[in-house]
Amino acid sequence: MLSLGRPLSSLRTSLNAIHHGRTTQLNSPSNKGGRGILHVNRVLLAQHRPIGNLAVKPQDDAPDTTPERQLPEHAVISTFDLFSIGVGPSSSHTVGPMRAGKIFIADLKELNLLEKVKTIKINLYGSLAATGKGHHTPQAILLGLEGSDPETIDTGTIPSRYASIIENKTLYLGGHHRIAYDMDRDMLWRWDQVLKTHPNGMRFSCFGEDGDLLATNEYFSVGGGFVVNEKTKVDENLFYKGVDKKTVHGARLHQTHSLSEPELLTGGSSGDTDGAVTVQEDSGHPPYPFESGNSLLALTKKHNMTIAQIVHDNEKYFGYTDEDIHEKLMRIWEVMDECIRTGVSTTEKTLPGRLQLRRRAPMLYRRLMRGFYTGISAPGSGSQAIEAGWARESISGPQEPDAKITEGGSTSKGSASSKSSRIPAARATRVIGSFDHAVLPMPPRKTVIPAMDFLSCYAIAVNEVNASGGRIVTSPTNGAAGVIPAVLKYILEFVSDDPQKSIETFLLTASAVGMLFKRGSTISAAEGGCQAEVGVACSMASAGFAACMGASPETVLQAAEIGIEHNLGLTCDPIDGLVQVPCIERNSLGAVKAVTAAQLSMASDGVYSVTLDEAIEAMRLTAADMSVKYKETSLSGLATTVRIPLTVPAC
Repeated sequence: MLSLGRPLSSLRTSLNAIHHGRTTQLNSPSNKGGRGILHVNRVLLAQHRPIGNLAVKPQDDAPDTTPERQLPEHAVISTFDLFSIGVGPSSSHTVGPMRAGKIFIADLKELNLLEKVKTIKINLYGSLAATGKGHHTPQAILLGLEGSDPETIDTGTIPSRYASIIENKTLYLGGHHRIAYDMDRDMLWRWDQVLKTHPNGMRFSCFGEDGDLLATNEYFSVGGGFVVNEKTKVDENLFYKGVDKKTVHGARLHQTHSLSEPELLTGGSSGDTDGAVTVQEDSGHPPYPFESGNSLLALTKKHNMTIAQIVHDNEKYFGYTDEDIHEKLMRIWEVMDECIRTGVSTTEKTLPGRLQLRRRAPMLYRRLMRGFYTGISAPGSGSQAIEAGWARESISGPQEPDAKITEGGSTSKGSASSKSSRIPAARATRVIGSFDHAVLPMPPRKTVIPAMDFLSCYAIAVNEVNASGGRIVTSPTNGAAGVIPAVLKYILEFVSDDPQKSIETFLLTASAVGMLFKRGSTISAAEGGCQAEVGVACSMASAGFAACMGASPETVLQAAEIGIEHNLGLTCDPIDGLVQVPCIERNSLGAVKAVTAAQLSMASDGVYSVTLDEAIEAMRLTAADMSVKYKETSLSGLATTVRIPLTVPAC
């Protein structure tokens, strides 16, 4: 068994050996901090189990010890690993598997094995197997094996490339090495088996010309696009999203543990200023490490800094300058905003999949832009329609074909008489119900709640783009990618007078909350249900909104607590395994709930009973107790009560 970067062994193992056991997974000290162990050319038989770096026979009286849950020493990771640009529809089922496929190919190249590969076998386990087809997992893995990256792949070419692989039964590893690949034979769906490290498990095995096993490895997509390996949970890319570690700043690769590193000392309560954090100057950790909401709050009090400022300065530890941080944050928002624009302006009528779900974002946006609400981005009002906030072309509201633009930017129709003559006659109001009853029916009316409707429109637009496999920002996952862009868009359009400052404050604050959830609980629906996705996104957006309103750090964290507290227990039961129902509407409600949580927190003036740390721990316990049927497996809930037609009628 060889690790990455060491010479290839001359030992060869026949194909049928894979049926008797699994390849050994040994950790070599020489590879500490690498991308994971690529297991080469040796099989551990079923009657053996690995201990340390040796494979030995198990003793009958050997105690079965289960390792306790170990947490990283602090929660700090890079904001740009938490928010990453990728493709839809799922961060754990699409982005992660694509990244895993490319990592596997990169390992084969490094070991000079790629040209020897003749066939590849792919095993999918647990949630990946249960809902992978609806989440485009096969497409992601195969295109990753062809060398594509989720951040740079042309999303428009994905369907045609995947169709070509299936039809021609050929796969180009790394983009050039051609092998035969039969989808029905070479991809196995083991939805009835779950690997112990994580429900989203996958195993890649490649074979030579004589059927000999050349290399194999297991990967686990742990949510948010992060990929880990069982033996290198810290070293794989749990703290960075990359393929080649040589191109990543060393601080992003792992969190080290040593006695010389400073301890984080906090008081018993968030309100105790005497329990401020003591941080020693040491290059082995970020300047402001925090492992909980209380320690983060103590840092802000001791150094008189906002949460956004704490996170900003920590980013410098990962090798970024002030200019780098600014440019990367603006790039993240640019993709988010473009996603909203794409969603509201698309001409596509339905989303892919058997549900044939009709897109609603274009219709909702048209209603808002037609002057449905007087004075809000209506033609002739002088105000701009949806835009990025400072430098993007606006989407104009609908205009009549013969409308003329005056110098002031308003529309005119030539004369008052011609304008009045074109006003259509009012429709008679249709009232449903009997008038011959003691309780008379209510006439229909339209409510005017602009904030709620714009938030819903923005969130639905993003998630419809995600459901169709478009370009998306994982924030913190794809299934919940609409919440944060919707709330930030609303701030820029209707609240902020300094868009760039608002973007930086919002994203940096939200990322701090996301880090706490990633360390203390999970951001994977396969581990915690939808509370780990929409619930966490709602909490992050609540904190970001409160921060942009100038709230204190304590109020910001309380907004985050309210955001997650009222999402606890939220299940993930997507119909037909698609990120469509109930996912799209749930993002809309998550965005509205985020603003409500922030407003409630700011109005409460420090009156609360539950801290963010307590809520995160409650979410972890809820996730542990939740049935696997409600963890992105489509085995219960809406996924089983809603009947899906086998065929969709033409009408």
